[in-house]
Amino acid sequence: MNFERLANEHKDAVYRQLIRACGNREDAEDVLIEALLKAYQHLDQLKDVVAFRSWLAQIGKRVCWQLKEKEALAPVLQLSMLEEEGMDFAVEGPGLEAEVEVRRMKELLREAVRRMPEANRSVFELRDIEELSGEEVSRKLGISEAAMKSRLHRGRKLIREFMESALLAKG
Repeated sequence: MNFERLANEHKDAVYRQLIRACGNREDAEDVLIEALLKAYQHLDQLKDVVAFRSWLAQIGKRVCWQLKEKEALAPVLQLSMLEEEGMDFAVEGPGLEAEVEVRRMKELLREAVRRMPEANRSVFELRDIEELSGEEVSRKLGISEAAMKSRLHRGRKLIREFMESALLAKG
Protein backbone atom coordinates (compact mmCIF):
# COMPACT_ATOMS: atom_id res chain seq x y z
CA MET A 1 0.00 0.00 0.00
CA ASN A 2 1.57 3.25 -1.14
CA PHE A 3 0.54 5.98 1.29
CA GLU A 4 1.79 8.84 -0.88
CA ARG A 5 -0.27 7.64 -3.87
CA LEU A 6 -3.40 7.23 -1.72
CA ALA A 7 -2.91 10.62 -0.08
CA ASN A 8 -2.44 12.39 -3.40
CA GLU A 9 -5.44 10.64 -4.91
CA HIS A 10 -7.87 11.53 -2.09
CA LYS A 11 -6.60 14.67 -0.33
CA ASP A 12 -8.50 17.16 -2.53
CA ALA A 13 -11.87 15.47 -1.98
CA VAL A 14 -11.22 15.18 1.76
CA TYR A 15 -10.09 18.83 1.86
CA ARG A 16 -13.44 19.92 0.36
CA GLN A 17 -15.26 17.93 3.05
CA LEU A 18 -13.10 19.51 5.75
CA ILE A 19 -13.84 23.03 4.53
CA ARG A 20 -17.51 22.33 5.27
CA ALA A 21 -16.72 20.64 8.59
CA CYS A 22 -14.23 23.25 9.82
CA GLY A 23 -15.95 26.30 8.40
CA ASN A 24 -12.98 27.87 6.62
CA ARG A 25 -10.10 27.01 4.29
CA GLU A 26 -7.27 27.82 6.71
CA ASP A 27 -8.49 25.45 9.43
CA ALA A 28 -9.29 22.82 6.79
CA GLU A 29 -5.69 22.98 5.50
CA ASP A 30 -4.27 22.59 9.01
CA VAL A 31 -6.69 19.78 9.81
CA LEU A 32 -5.90 17.96 6.54
CA ILE A 33 -2.17 18.04 7.32
CA GLU A 34 -2.79 16.71 10.83
CA ALA A 35 -5.18 14.05 9.49
CA LEU A 36 -2.63 12.90 6.91
CA LEU A 37 0.00 12.63 9.63
CA LYS A 38 -2.32 10.61 11.87
CA ALA A 39 -3.34 8.41 8.93
CA TYR A 40 0.30 7.74 8.09
CA GLN A 41 1.09 6.90 11.73
CA HIS A 42 -1.87 4.49 11.94
CA LEU A 43 -1.81 3.10 8.41
CA ASP A 44 -1.61 -0.41 9.87
CA GLN A 45 -5.21 0.03 11.09
CA LEU A 46 -6.54 0.52 7.54
CA LYS A 47 -7.67 -2.91 6.38
CA ASP A 48 -8.96 -1.97 2.91
CA VAL A 49 -7.38 0.69 0.69
CA VAL A 50 -10.78 1.25 -0.94
CA ALA A 51 -11.90 2.81 2.35
CA PHE A 52 -8.93 5.21 2.53
CA ARG A 53 -10.88 8.35 1.56
CA SER A 54 -13.66 7.85 4.12
CA TRP A 55 -11.12 6.78 6.75
CA LEU A 56 -9.03 9.92 6.15
CA ALA A 57 -12.17 12.09 6.16
CA GLN A 58 -13.25 10.58 9.49
CA ILE A 59 -9.83 11.29 10.99
CA GLY A 60 -10.01 14.84 9.63
CA LYS A 61 -13.46 15.45 11.07
CA ARG A 62 -12.31 14.20 14.46
CA VAL A 63 -9.30 16.56 14.33
CA CYS A 64 -11.61 19.40 13.29
CA TRP A 65 -13.97 18.72 16.22
CA GLN A 66 -10.98 18.72 18.57
CA LEU A 67 -9.80 22.03 17.10
CA LYS A 68 -13.25 23.58 17.52
CA GLU A 69 -13.44 22.30 21.09
CA LYS A 70 -10.02 23.84 21.87
CA GLU A 71 -11.11 27.14 20.30
CA ALA A 72 -14.31 27.08 22.34
CA LEU A 73 -12.35 26.45 25.54
CA ALA A 74 -9.62 29.05 24.84
CA PRO A 75 -11.55 32.02 26.31
CA VAL A 76 -12.27 30.03 29.47
CA LEU A 77 -8.58 29.13 29.85
CA GLN A 78 -7.54 32.73 29.25
CA LEU A 79 -10.07 33.90 31.84
CA SER A 80 -8.70 31.42 34.39
CA MET A 81 -5.13 32.55 33.79
CA LEU A 82 -6.06 36.22 34.10
CA GLU A 83 -8.07 35.62 37.26
CA GLU A 84 -5.15 33.71 38.79
CA GLU A 85 -2.94 36.71 38.08
CA GLY A 86 -5.56 39.04 39.58
CA MET A 87 -6.09 40.98 36.37
CA ASP A 88 -9.24 42.60 35.00
CA PHE A 89 -10.02 42.29 31.33
CA ALA A 90 -12.50 43.22 28.65
CA VAL A 91 -14.59 40.35 27.32
CA GLU A 92 -13.68 39.49 23.73
CA GLY A 93 -13.74 36.37 21.60
CA PRO A 94 -16.70 34.30 20.58
CA GLY A 95 -20.00 35.84 21.46
CA LEU A 96 -22.60 34.33 23.69
CA GLU A 97 -24.39 32.85 20.68
CA ALA A 98 -21.30 30.89 19.63
CA GLU A 99 -20.78 29.58 23.16
CA VAL A 100 -24.42 28.52 23.36
CA GLU A 101 -24.09 26.70 20.01
CA VAL A 102 -20.96 24.85 21.10
CA ARG A 103 -22.65 23.86 24.36
CA ARG A 104 -25.74 22.71 22.45
CA MET A 105 -23.66 20.60 20.05
CA LYS A 106 -21.86 18.94 22.96
CA GLU A 107 -25.18 18.25 24.70
CA LEU A 108 -26.62 16.77 21.52
CA LEU A 109 -23.58 14.57 21.04
CA ARG A 110 -23.72 13.36 24.66
CA GLU A 111 -27.44 12.64 24.25
CA ALA A 112 -26.83 10.75 21.00
CA VAL A 113 -24.17 8.60 22.69
CA ARG A 114 -26.40 8.06 25.74
CA ARG A 115 -29.30 6.83 23.57
CA MET A 116 -27.15 4.32 21.72
CA PRO A 117 -27.57 0.63 22.53
CA GLU A 118 -24.90 -0.43 25.03
CA ALA A 119 -23.08 -2.69 22.56
CA ASN A 120 -22.62 0.19 20.10
CA ARG A 121 -21.92 2.76 22.81
CA SER A 122 -19.08 0.79 24.42
CA VAL A 123 -17.36 0.31 21.04
CA PHE A 124 -17.91 3.97 20.05
CA GLU A 125 -16.56 5.30 23.34
CA LEU A 126 -13.44 3.13 23.27
CA ARG A 127 -12.71 3.62 19.56
CA ASP A 128 -13.72 7.23 18.85
CA ILE A 129 -13.51 8.92 22.23
CA GLU A 130 -10.64 7.08 23.89
CA GLU A 131 -9.06 6.51 20.44
CA LEU A 132 -8.05 2.89 21.08
CA SER A 133 -7.16 0.81 18.03
CA GLY A 134 -9.75 -1.55 16.60
CA GLU A 135 -7.71 -4.49 17.78
CA GLU A 136 -7.53 -3.12 21.34
CA VAL A 137 -11.30 -2.49 21.41
CA SER A 138 -12.04 -6.01 20.14
CA ARG A 139 -9.73 -7.55 22.72
CA LYS A 140 -11.05 -5.41 25.58
CA LEU A 141 -14.69 -6.25 24.79
CA GLY A 142 -14.01 -9.87 23.89
CA ILE A 143 -15.54 -9.61 20.42
CA SER A 144 -14.23 -10.17 16.90
CA GLU A 145 -12.85 -7.26 14.89
CA ALA A 146 -15.69 -7.73 12.41
CA ALA A 147 -18.26 -7.38 15.21
CA MET A 148 -16.40 -4.33 16.55
CA LYS A 149 -16.39 -2.69 13.11
CA SER A 150 -20.08 -3.44 12.61
CA ARG A 151 -21.02 -1.99 16.01
CA LEU A 152 -18.83 1.07 15.44
CA HIS A 153 -20.33 1.69 12.00
CA ARG A 154 -23.86 1.34 13.41
CA GLY A 155 -23.01 3.62 16.37
CA ARG A 156 -21.60 6.33 14.10
CA LYS A 157 -24.65 6.06 11.87
CA LEU A 158 -26.96 6.42 14.88
CA ILE A 159 -25.09 9.52 16.04
CA ARG A 160 -25.19 11.07 12.56
CA GLU A 161 -28.92 10.39 12.27
CA PHE A 162 -29.63 11.77 15.74
CA MET A 163 -27.56 14.92 15.17
CA GLU A 164 -29.08 15.54 11.71
CA SER A 165 -32.58 15.08 13.07
CA ALA A 166 -31.95 17.34 16.07
CA LEU A 167 -30.33 20.06 13.97
CA LEU A 168 -33.04 19.95 11.30
CA ALA A 169 -35.72 20.18 13.99
CA LYS A 170 -33.93 23.24 15.41
CA GLY A 171 -33.69 24.99 12.03
